[in-house]
Amino acid sequence: MVANKSLLILPGDGIGPEVMGQVRRVVDWFDRRRSVTFNISEGLVGGAAYDAHGTPLTDETMADAMAADAVLFGSVGGPKYDDAPRDLRPEMGLLRLRKEMDLFANLRPALVFDALIDASTLKEDVVRGLDLLIVRESTSGVYFGQPRGVETLPDGRRRAYDTQEYTDSEIQRVAALAFELARQRGNRLTSVEKANVMETGIFWREIVTKLHADSYSDVELDHMYADNCAMQLVRNPKQFDVIVTDNLFGDILSDCAAMLTGSLGMLPSATLGAVDDSGRRRALYEPVHGSAPDIAGKDMANPIACLLSFSMLLKYSFGMDEDAALIDNAVQNVLGSGVRTADIMSKGAARVSTSVMGDAIIREMDKQAA
Repeated sequence: MVANKSLLILPGDGIGPEVMGQVRRVVDWFDRRRSVTFNISEGLVGGAAYDAHGTPLTDETMADAMAADAVLFGSVGGPKYDDAPRDLRPEMGLLRLRKEMDLFANLRPALVFDALIDASTLKEDVVRGLDLLIVRESTSGVYFGQPRGVETLPDGRRRAYDTQEYTDSEIQRVAALAFELARQRGNRLTSVEKANVMETGIFWREIVTKLHADSYSDVELDHMYADNCAMQLVRNPKQFDVIVTDNLFGDILSDCAAMLTGSLGMLPSATLGAVDDSGRRRALYEPVHGSAPDIAGKDMANPIACLLSFSMLLKYSFGMDEDAALIDNAVQNVLGSGVRTADIMSKGAARVSTSVMGDAIIREMDKQAA
Protein backbone atom coordinates (compact mmCIF):
# COMPACT_ATOMS: atom_id res chain seq x y z
CA MET A 1 0.00 0.00 0.00
CA VAL A 2 1.29 3.43 -0.95
CA ALA A 3 -0.24 6.23 1.11
CA ASN A 4 0.25 9.90 1.80
CA LYS A 5 2.04 10.68 -1.45
CA SER A 6 1.31 14.32 -2.24
CA LEU A 7 0.26 15.15 -5.77
CA LEU A 8 -0.37 18.66 -7.10
CA ILE A 9 -2.66 18.73 -10.14
CA LEU A 10 -2.56 21.77 -12.44
CA PRO A 11 -5.12 21.25 -15.22
CA GLY A 12 -4.41 24.58 -16.93
CA ASP A 13 -6.22 25.76 -20.05
CA GLY A 14 -8.07 24.47 -23.09
CA ILE A 15 -8.43 20.70 -23.04
CA GLY A 16 -6.27 20.47 -19.91
CA PRO A 17 -9.20 20.21 -17.45
CA GLU A 18 -10.94 17.60 -19.63
CA VAL A 19 -8.00 15.22 -19.98
CA MET A 20 -7.06 15.77 -16.34
CA GLY A 21 -10.60 14.78 -15.41
CA GLN A 22 -9.92 11.32 -16.81
CA VAL A 23 -6.73 11.11 -14.75
CA ARG A 24 -8.75 11.93 -11.63
CA ARG A 25 -11.02 8.99 -12.47
CA VAL A 26 -7.98 6.69 -12.66
CA VAL A 27 -6.64 8.08 -9.36
CA ASP A 28 -10.01 7.25 -7.79
CA TRP A 29 -9.81 3.77 -9.33
CA PHE A 30 -6.44 3.14 -7.64
CA ASP A 31 -7.88 4.26 -4.31
CA ARG A 32 -10.90 1.99 -4.73
CA ARG A 33 -9.32 -1.08 -6.32
CA ARG A 34 -5.66 -1.01 -5.21
CA SER A 35 -5.80 0.81 -1.85
CA VAL A 36 -3.36 3.35 -3.27
CA THR A 37 -4.07 6.76 -1.80
CA PHE A 38 -2.73 10.17 -2.78
CA ASN A 39 -3.04 13.47 -0.97
CA ILE A 40 -4.24 15.59 -3.90
CA SER A 41 -4.35 19.35 -4.16
CA GLU A 42 -5.29 21.32 -7.26
CA GLY A 43 -4.25 24.77 -8.45
CA LEU A 44 -4.49 27.21 -11.32
CA VAL A 45 -1.78 27.77 -13.90
CA GLY A 46 -1.44 29.55 -17.22
CA GLY A 47 -4.40 31.48 -18.59
CA ALA A 48 -6.69 30.19 -15.85
CA ALA A 49 -4.40 31.70 -13.20
CA TYR A 50 -4.00 34.90 -15.21
CA ASP A 51 -7.77 35.32 -15.41
CA ALA A 52 -8.20 34.74 -11.68
CA HIS A 53 -5.09 36.38 -10.24
CA GLY A 54 -3.42 38.44 -12.96
CA THR A 55 -0.40 36.13 -13.11
CA PRO A 56 0.19 32.75 -14.83
CA LEU A 57 1.42 31.25 -11.54
CA THR A 58 0.88 32.58 -8.03
CA ASP A 59 3.53 32.35 -5.33
CA GLU A 60 1.15 30.13 -3.35
CA THR A 61 0.85 27.59 -6.18
CA MET A 62 4.60 27.70 -6.69
CA ALA A 63 5.07 26.88 -3.02
CA ASP A 64 2.61 23.99 -3.34
CA ALA A 65 4.63 22.63 -6.27
CA MET A 66 7.86 22.82 -4.30
CA ALA A 67 6.27 20.90 -1.42
CA ALA A 68 4.55 18.20 -3.52
CA ASP A 69 6.05 14.79 -4.23
CA ALA A 70 5.04 15.25 -7.87
CA VAL A 71 3.21 17.72 -10.10
CA LEU A 72 0.86 16.66 -12.90
CA PHE A 73 0.34 19.39 -15.48
CA GLY A 74 -2.29 19.66 -18.22
CA SER A 75 -1.75 22.39 -20.79
CA VAL A 76 -1.61 26.18 -21.04
CA GLY A 77 -2.27 28.92 -23.54
CA GLY A 78 -4.71 29.93 -26.23
CA PRO A 79 -5.43 32.82 -28.61
CA LYS A 80 -7.26 34.66 -25.84
CA TYR A 81 -3.86 35.50 -24.34
CA ASP A 82 -1.99 36.48 -27.50
CA ASP A 83 -1.90 40.14 -26.45
CA ALA A 84 -0.90 39.53 -22.84
CA PRO A 85 2.47 41.00 -21.77
CA ARG A 86 5.32 38.58 -22.47
CA ASP A 87 6.10 38.06 -18.79
CA LEU A 88 2.45 37.27 -18.07
CA ARG A 89 1.74 34.89 -20.94
CA PRO A 90 0.34 31.49 -19.86
CA GLU A 91 3.52 29.65 -20.88
CA MET A 92 5.52 31.62 -18.31
CA GLY A 93 3.77 29.71 -15.55
CA LEU A 94 5.22 26.44 -16.83
CA LEU A 95 8.67 27.97 -17.34
CA ARG A 96 8.67 29.27 -13.77
CA LEU A 97 7.76 25.83 -12.45
CA ARG A 98 10.63 24.23 -14.35
CA LYS A 99 13.13 26.88 -13.32
CA GLU A 100 12.35 27.18 -9.63
CA MET A 101 11.94 23.43 -9.18
CA ASP A 102 15.30 23.04 -10.97
CA LEU A 103 13.95 20.38 -13.30
CA PHE A 104 17.07 19.69 -15.33
CA ALA A 105 16.16 16.51 -17.22
CA ASN A 106 13.28 16.19 -19.66
CA LEU A 107 12.26 12.61 -20.46
CA ARG A 108 10.45 12.02 -23.73
CA PRO A 109 9.59 8.42 -24.64
CA ALA A 110 8.83 7.43 -28.21
CA LEU A 111 6.70 4.31 -28.13
CA VAL A 112 4.87 2.86 -31.12
CA PHE A 113 1.60 1.16 -30.23
CA ASP A 114 0.95 -1.82 -32.49
CA ALA A 115 -2.62 -0.62 -33.09
CA LEU A 116 -1.40 2.76 -34.38
CA ILE A 117 1.52 1.57 -36.47
CA ASP A 118 -0.15 2.73 -39.68
CA ALA A 119 -0.12 6.31 -38.37
CA SER A 120 3.65 6.51 -38.72
CA THR A 121 5.04 7.85 -41.97
CA LEU A 122 7.85 5.27 -41.77
CA LYS A 123 7.58 1.70 -43.00
CA GLU A 124 6.03 -0.79 -40.61
CA ASP A 125 9.18 -2.90 -40.26
CA VAL A 126 11.18 0.21 -39.30
CA VAL A 127 8.95 1.32 -36.41
CA ARG A 128 7.16 -1.81 -35.17
CA GLY A 129 8.22 -2.40 -31.57
CA LEU A 130 9.92 0.99 -31.26
CA ASP A 131 10.51 1.96 -27.61
CA LEU A 132 13.18 4.57 -27.00
CA LEU A 133 13.69 7.34 -24.45
CA ILE A 134 15.32 10.74 -25.00
CA VAL A 135 16.78 12.50 -21.96
CA ARG A 136 17.21 16.20 -22.70
CA GLU A 137 19.10 18.60 -20.46
CA SER A 138 16.57 21.36 -19.83
CA THR A 139 17.96 24.15 -17.64
CA SER A 140 21.16 25.22 -19.42
CA GLY A 141 22.72 25.33 -22.87
CA VAL A 142 22.08 27.87 -25.59
CA TYR A 143 18.53 28.66 -24.40
CA PHE A 144 19.87 30.08 -21.14
CA GLY A 145 23.48 31.05 -21.90
CA GLN A 146 24.79 34.59 -21.52
CA PRO A 147 25.63 36.87 -23.21
CA ARG A 148 22.84 36.96 -25.78
CA GLY A 149 21.24 39.73 -27.75
CA VAL A 150 21.19 41.82 -30.91
CA GLU A 151 23.65 44.63 -31.53
CA THR A 152 24.52 47.14 -34.26
CA LEU A 153 28.10 46.93 -35.47
CA PRO A 154 30.22 50.03 -36.23
CA ASP A 155 29.63 49.61 -39.96
CA GLY A 156 25.84 49.60 -39.46
CA ARG A 157 25.27 45.89 -39.85
CA ARG A 158 23.25 44.16 -37.13
CA ARG A 159 24.38 40.99 -35.38
CA ALA A 160 22.45 38.54 -33.21
CA TYR A 161 24.21 36.15 -30.85
CA ASP A 162 23.47 33.42 -28.32
CA THR A 163 25.86 31.56 -26.05
CA GLN A 164 26.04 27.79 -25.72
CA GLU A 165 27.52 26.91 -22.34
CA TYR A 166 27.67 24.00 -19.91
CA THR A 167 29.42 23.32 -16.62
CA ASP A 168 30.79 19.90 -15.80
CA SER A 169 28.24 19.43 -13.01
CA GLU A 170 25.32 20.22 -15.35
CA ILE A 171 26.47 17.53 -17.75
CA GLN A 172 27.26 15.03 -15.01
CA ARG A 173 23.84 15.16 -13.39
CA VAL A 174 21.81 14.68 -16.57
CA ALA A 175 24.18 11.98 -17.83
CA ALA A 176 24.05 10.15 -14.48
CA LEU A 177 20.25 10.11 -14.63
CA ALA A 178 20.37 8.82 -18.21
CA PHE A 179 22.76 6.03 -17.20
CA GLU A 180 20.43 5.07 -14.34
CA LEU A 181 17.45 4.97 -16.68
CA ALA A 182 19.38 2.89 -19.19
CA ARG A 183 20.08 0.37 -16.43
CA GLN A 184 16.32 0.01 -15.96
CA ARG A 185 15.74 -0.57 -19.69
CA GLY A 186 18.05 -2.10 -22.29
CA ASN A 187 21.31 -0.99 -20.59
CA ARG A 188 22.40 1.04 -23.62
CA LEU A 189 23.04 4.78 -23.74
CA THR A 190 23.83 6.98 -26.73
CA SER A 191 25.33 10.38 -25.89
CA VAL A 192 24.70 12.96 -28.59
CA GLU A 193 26.58 16.21 -29.28
CA LYS A 194 28.69 17.91 -31.97
CA ALA A 195 32.21 17.24 -30.72
CA ASN A 196 33.53 17.66 -34.25
CA VAL A 197 32.77 21.40 -34.40
CA MET A 198 31.75 22.66 -30.92
CA GLU A 199 33.83 23.18 -27.78
CA THR A 200 30.81 22.31 -25.66
CA GLY A 201 30.48 19.11 -27.68
CA ILE A 202 34.07 18.10 -26.93
CA PHE A 203 33.50 18.95 -23.26
CA TRP A 204 30.20 17.03 -23.16
CA ARG A 205 31.84 13.90 -24.60
CA GLU A 206 34.76 14.16 -22.17
CA ILE A 207 32.50 14.44 -19.10
CA VAL A 208 30.16 11.63 -20.17
CA THR A 209 33.09 9.33 -21.02
CA LYS A 210 34.71 9.87 -17.62
CA LEU A 211 31.43 9.36 -15.76
CA HIS A 212 30.91 6.12 -17.64
CA ALA A 213 34.38 4.84 -16.73
CA ASP A 214 34.05 5.88 -13.08
CA SER A 215 30.50 4.78 -12.26
CA TYR A 216 28.59 3.16 -15.13
CA SER A 217 30.97 0.87 -16.98
CA ASP A 218 28.28 -1.86 -16.93
CA VAL A 219 26.14 0.25 -19.29
CA GLU A 220 26.95 0.09 -23.01
CA LEU A 221 27.86 3.63 -24.12
CA ASP A 222 28.34 5.05 -27.58
CA HIS A 223 28.69 8.60 -28.85
CA MET A 224 27.02 10.11 -31.90
CA TYR A 225 26.98 13.49 -33.63
CA ALA A 226 23.59 15.20 -33.49
CA ASP A 227 23.11 15.41 -37.25
CA ASN A 228 23.89 11.71 -37.65
CA CYS A 229 21.50 10.93 -34.79
CA ALA A 230 18.70 12.76 -36.60
CA MET A 231 19.39 10.71 -39.70
CA GLN A 232 19.57 7.44 -37.75
CA LEU A 233 16.25 8.16 -36.03
CA VAL A 234 14.46 7.99 -39.37
CA ARG A 235 16.74 5.31 -40.84
CA ASN A 236 16.90 2.75 -38.01
CA PRO A 237 15.32 4.11 -34.80
CA LYS A 238 15.23 0.73 -33.04
CA GLN A 239 19.01 0.83 -32.67
CA PHE A 240 18.49 3.26 -29.76
CA ASP A 241 17.53 2.56 -26.18
CA VAL A 242 18.24 5.79 -24.24
CA ILE A 243 19.61 8.97 -25.81
CA VAL A 244 21.06 11.77 -23.68
CA THR A 245 21.80 15.17 -25.18
CA ASP A 246 21.86 18.90 -24.56
CA ASN A 247 18.98 21.35 -24.54
CA LEU A 248 19.07 22.44 -28.19
CA PHE A 249 19.67 19.04 -29.77
CA GLY A 250 17.22 17.44 -27.36
CA ASP A 251 14.52 19.89 -28.40
CA ILE A 252 14.94 18.91 -32.04
CA LEU A 253 15.57 15.18 -31.67
CA SER A 254 12.70 14.56 -29.23
CA ASP A 255 10.17 16.05 -31.65
CA CYS A 256 11.67 14.02 -34.48
CA ALA A 257 11.43 10.83 -32.41
CA ALA A 258 7.90 11.66 -31.31
CA MET A 259 6.69 11.86 -34.87
CA LEU A 260 8.07 8.40 -35.61
CA THR A 261 5.02 7.23 -33.69
CA GLY A 262 2.71 9.20 -35.98
CA SER A 263 0.80 10.72 -33.09
CA LEU A 264 2.46 13.61 -31.27
CA GLY A 265 -0.66 14.13 -29.19
CA MET A 266 -0.43 10.60 -27.75
CA LEU A 267 2.87 11.08 -25.97
CA PRO A 268 3.67 11.79 -22.32
CA SER A 269 6.71 13.45 -20.78
CA ALA A 270 8.45 13.93 -17.45
CA THR A 271 10.85 16.61 -16.27
CA LEU A 272 12.93 15.62 -13.25
CA GLY A 273 15.08 17.43 -10.72
CA ALA A 274 17.81 16.24 -8.39
CA VAL A 275 17.29 13.90 -5.45
CA ASP A 276 17.37 15.86 -2.18
CA ASP A 277 18.73 14.77 1.21
CA SER A 278 15.45 13.05 2.07
CA GLY A 279 15.55 10.99 -1.13
CA ARG A 280 12.76 12.97 -2.77
CA ARG A 281 13.11 14.11 -6.37
CA ARG A 282 11.06 17.08 -7.58
CA ALA A 283 9.26 16.21 -10.79
CA LEU A 284 6.65 17.52 -13.21
CA TYR A 285 4.72 15.34 -15.65
CA GLU A 286 2.78 16.60 -18.66
CA PRO A 287 1.38 15.47 -22.01
CA VAL A 288 3.33 16.69 -25.02
CA HIS A 289 0.21 18.08 -26.71
CA GLY A 290 -0.96 21.68 -26.33
CA SER A 291 -4.18 23.21 -25.08
CA ALA A 292 -6.13 22.68 -28.37
CA PRO A 293 -8.58 25.55 -27.72
CA ASP A 294 -10.55 24.73 -30.88
CA ILE A 295 -11.92 21.55 -29.29
CA ALA A 296 -11.90 22.60 -25.64
CA GLY A 297 -15.14 21.86 -23.82
CA LYS A 298 -16.45 19.56 -26.57
CA ASP A 299 -15.54 16.20 -24.97
CA MET A 300 -13.40 15.43 -28.03
CA ALA A 301 -9.85 15.53 -26.64
CA ASN A 302 -7.67 12.44 -26.41
CA PRO A 303 -6.85 11.79 -22.72
CA ILE A 304 -4.25 9.09 -23.37
CA ALA A 305 -1.14 11.32 -23.27
CA CYS A 306 -2.20 12.71 -19.89
CA LEU A 307 -2.97 9.23 -18.58
CA LEU A 308 0.43 7.98 -19.75
CA SER A 309 2.03 10.99 -18.05
CA PHE A 310 0.38 9.83 -14.83
CA SER A 311 1.79 6.37 -15.53
CA MET A 312 5.28 7.90 -15.78
CA LEU A 313 4.62 9.69 -12.49
CA LEU A 314 3.80 6.41 -10.77
CA LYS A 315 6.97 4.84 -12.12
CA TYR A 316 9.57 7.57 -11.74
CA SER A 317 8.35 9.42 -8.64
CA PHE A 318 6.84 6.58 -6.62
CA GLY A 319 8.47 3.40 -7.94
CA MET A 320 5.04 1.91 -8.65
CA ASP A 321 6.01 0.01 -11.78
CA GLU A 322 3.25 -2.59 -11.48
CA ASP A 323 0.57 0.08 -11.15
CA ALA A 324 2.03 2.05 -14.05
CA ALA A 325 1.90 -1.10 -16.17
CA LEU A 326 -1.82 -1.44 -15.46
CA ILE A 327 -2.40 1.89 -17.20
CA ASP A 328 0.00 1.21 -20.05
CA ASN A 329 -1.47 -2.21 -20.78
CA ALA A 330 -5.02 -0.91 -20.58
CA VAL A 331 -4.23 1.79 -23.15
CA GLN A 332 -2.58 -0.76 -25.44
CA ASN A 333 -5.54 -3.12 -25.22
CA VAL A 334 -8.17 -0.41 -25.74
CA LEU A 335 -6.37 0.85 -28.84
CA GLY A 336 -6.07 -2.74 -30.03
CA SER A 337 -9.83 -3.12 -29.74
CA GLY A 338 -10.33 -0.32 -32.25
CA VAL A 339 -11.48 2.43 -29.89
CA ARG A 340 -10.30 5.87 -31.03
CA THR A 341 -10.75 9.55 -30.30
CA ALA A 342 -11.00 11.83 -33.33
CA ASP A 343 -7.29 12.68 -33.51
CA ILE A 344 -6.23 9.04 -33.99
CA MET A 345 -9.26 7.85 -35.93
CA SER A 346 -8.69 5.22 -38.61
CA LYS A 347 -10.89 3.32 -41.03
CA GLY A 348 -13.04 0.71 -39.31
CA ALA A 349 -12.39 2.04 -35.80
CA ALA A 350 -15.02 3.27 -33.33
CA ARG A 351 -14.83 7.01 -32.73
CA VAL A 352 -15.49 7.94 -29.09
CA SER A 353 -15.46 11.00 -26.85
CA THR A 354 -12.96 11.92 -24.13
CA SER A 355 -15.14 10.48 -21.39
CA VAL A 356 -15.96 7.28 -23.29
CA MET A 357 -12.25 6.69 -23.92
CA GLY A 358 -11.80 7.06 -20.17
CA ASP A 359 -14.62 4.55 -19.62
CA ALA A 360 -12.96 2.03 -21.92
CA ILE A 361 -9.55 2.34 -20.24
CA ILE A 362 -11.01 1.96 -16.75
CA ARG A 363 -13.01 -1.12 -17.84
CA GLU A 364 -9.78 -2.62 -19.17
CA MET A 365 -8.01 -1.87 -15.89
CA ASP A 366 -10.87 -3.64 -14.09
CA LYS A 367 -10.25 -6.73 -16.25
CA GLN A 368 -6.54 -6.71 -15.47
CA ALA A 369 -7.14 -6.31 -11.74
CA ALA A 370 -9.79 -9.05 -11.56
